[in-house]
Amino acid sequence: MDEFIRSIDVHTVLPQQEPFVMIGCMTHFEMTTSTTETLIREDNIFVDNGCFSASGMMENIAQTCAARVGYYNKYILHKDVQVGFIGAVRNYSIKALARVGQIITTKVDIVEEVFGMTLANAEVRCGEQLLATAEIKLSVRNSQ
Repeated sequence: MDEFIRSIDVHTVLPQQEPFVMIGCMTHFEMTTSTTETLIREDNIFVDNGCFSASGMMENIAQTCAARVGYYNKYILHKDVQVGFIGAVRNYSIKALARVGQIITTKVDIVEEVFGMTLANAEVRCGEQLLATAEIKLSVRNSQ
């Protein structure tokens, strides 16, 4: 299943479009855990002085969550992609920044989903190095 997930064009599971797409591909999907990989490119709007910024990593985390919801809606429920909003971020900790040319892996673990709100723990890594962690609360707008 992970090979199929890797082959999906992330643009089909995200409401964001270029130049604001901050994930490269989904690499894993489960109901409670999803993972993405992203090559940090020099032309990324969140790259500053050769490093992917803290703001970029937060958007990468949010889009990893969005890709999970988009995948679920499109491939399991056969519905349209929904727009989501960051409701809160807690305990966002940056250990290091990724550099241009590096690949980051972002993992979100769902803690709870209730009434259209999702609470998740996230971590961003480059290889074995932990770059960032956060708790994120997201809300998904109901489609009409």
